[in-house]
Amino acid sequence: MQVSNTTDSDFISQVTAIVEQNISDEQFGVTELAAEVNMSRSNLLRKVKKLTNLSVSQLIRQVRLSRAMNLLRTSSLNVSEVSDKVGFGSTSYFIKCFREHYGYPPGEAGKKALAEAPAMPGPSTPERRTHSNVKVVTIAALFIVALAAGRFAYRHFEAPTSELKKEKSVAVLPFINDSNDSTNVYFINGLMESTLNNLQKIEDLKVISRTSTEKYRKTTKSIPEMARELNVNYFVEGSGQKVGDQILLNIQLIDASTARHLWSRQYKREVKDIFALQQEIAKNIAAEIEAIITPEEKRQIEKNPTDDLVAYDYYLQGRHLYAIGGQSNLEASIVYFKQAISQDKDFALAYADAAIVFYYLDIFHIKKKYEAELNSYADKALLLDSKSANSLVAKAVYYMHRKEYLLAVPFLEKALEYNPNSALVINFLSEVYNNYLPNTEKYLEYALLGARLDVSAYDSATTSYNYLHLANALMQTGFVDDAILNIDKSLAYNPKNPYSSWVKILFLYGRKREYESTMKQLIAALKKDSTNLHIVEEIGKLLYMKRDYVRAYPYYRRFLELRDLYQLDVFKHENLKIAFVLSKMGYKEEAKVFAKSFKEFADNEKSIYKNLNLAGYYSYRGDIEKAVAHMKLFAREDNFQYWILLIEEDPLVEPLKEHPEFQNIIKSIKFKFWNNHERLKLSLKEKELL
Repeated sequence: MQVSNTTDSDFISQVTAIVEQNISDEQFGVTELAAEVNMSRSNLLRKVKKLTNLSVSQLIRQVRLSRAMNLLRTSSLNVSEVSDKVGFGSTSYFIKCFREHYGYPPGEAGKKALAEAPAMPGPSTPERRTHSNVKVVTIAALFIVALAAGRFAYRHFEAPTSELKKEKSVAVLPFINDSNDSTNVYFINGLMESTLNNLQKIEDLKVISRTSTEKYRKTTKSIPEMARELNVNYFVEGSGQKVGDQILLNIQLIDASTARHLWSRQYKREVKDIFALQQEIAKNIAAEIEAIITPEEKRQIEKNPTDDLVAYDYYLQGRHLYAIGGQSNLEASIVYFKQAISQDKDFALAYADAAIVFYYLDIFHIKKKYEAELNSYADKALLLDSKSANSLVAKAVYYMHRKEYLLAVPFLEKALEYNPNSALVINFLSEVYNNYLPNTEKYLEYALLGARLDVSAYDSATTSYNYLHLANALMQTGFVDDAILNIDKSLAYNPKNPYSSWVKILFLYGRKREYESTMKQLIAALKKDSTNLHIVEEIGKLLYMKRDYVRAYPYYRRFLELRDLYQLDVFKHENLKIAFVLSKMGYKEEAKVFAKSFKEFADNEKSIYKNLNLAGYYSYRGDIEKAVAHMKLFAREDNFQYWILLIEEDPLVEPLKEHPEFQNIIKSIKFKFWNNHERLKLSLKEKELL
């Protein structure tokens, strides 16, 4: 089916028809629908969201519920039979979805139909039945048209009061150890983390990350104060203790704005029932918030990680150290994960988390020590549980460890399906689309999603870096004022952030193009930190852009010294500018070495900037036709950075300006950037991310 050749209305009609054809199949979901329309999951998700403002799973659910309404009003089937007919494996889940969707339970559908219909005396006739069928078909047709028009928001189906409902956003505060035995802390923390993890699997909830709530472990702040900082409507508090083989746990659900207790329960269980306890807590909390749990989410929540309680105890001790972080704690966590695995050879979660720790142990080292173990543990985790977000992340970080980022992305995206509130997965995707597979749109979207879930880190320094990260994503996509606003937040949290101060200088240059003041500020920043490689490189580049090669030369020399000193394999894209300056200063042979190095880098470049780099190289060599040809190829790319708009200032581009096609290429690049910027702005506002 060639979806791209149909209109938007036809596309939604086709999707709806396919769901209708498979409506009794409970297992027919997003993956199956994507296969039917010959699209990737991500493309299907984006297209349906754009056209309907619904997720694909919501669209499928609405088609099922629309058919259910039809059956309830026109057939003699009872609620349980209708539930089965439209692909709901659980009648209680069907009733919950129906009520959420229409505002009343399915048992009242027939009464509502009678109340809404005009009085028509006399016995039923074939003609009247035909009229009824036509009406159903007409309603279905209007449903499809409304979806295709992109105006059929999910809340349109809900009860009138649903507009007043609070966002289903929740933060799980650190649980308190009520026992005098401090060795129980890891166990109580494990109960807290399992509650958090189970809630994170529910797409209908927004669940704040553990790093955002950990800072409140010993806080004196009130619930409303924390609510304002985290932007949530509900808090979960817990306290408990483990005595022998008994667990006593107290859980409260609190209204964030008023600090009023909405629900509380005391759980007294034996340790052997720990998994049932964890599942029960998550389901009870979700029920109180009125969050919908899909059958797949229910299966994920009800999955026991192991049958061996000794293995699980080792695992919890490993997780406790992993959460604290730091080299020594990470190394110690591996010992516990290995003990857990020796106790239970099929413990997928222990394999997965050990693999992730191996990744972190290697991440800052040039020489990697743990690649073999990382690969082995990740493969074992995936073999044992291919539907675990942790297993998928473990395999993804193995590919990231090997710098095979294209292979990592599908595993991360799949992990996000199983855990839609995972700040870890979202931050990995954000990192990939910023540094390794540059895509400004995806980078910004994941950065904004991460900011919603990872609201406020454990300390102000980390929070400062989080705002720096978001500011960079905003700048790359042309949201200059928003970028500067967030870089100011970064500096407010940590005025000594070694990056934010000089990054702000560059952002201001990007907005105002004030060369002299920018140069003065960068030089002043360098005096405070004379070995800052980034600032040295930025000063050299700015002088190069202004054709001041004499002043650029010593800065580039200093940059090369620092790069060699730190043994950093970075900024290879700068080698052509360095070659250009060296050549201008008379160092022809040395310039050839850097130009050759740049050509090797450009030839092996896998990002969207490959042709732009090659255009620069051929312009440097004086091959104008080849350079323009590569510029034209680059102009076909999408989602490039804001800084590309300054390309005309680059001395390497100067020889191309006389070419008859050059100005059209530049206009095309600028038009595409700002067109994408406006489209992205609209999309992010619709998703309430901007």
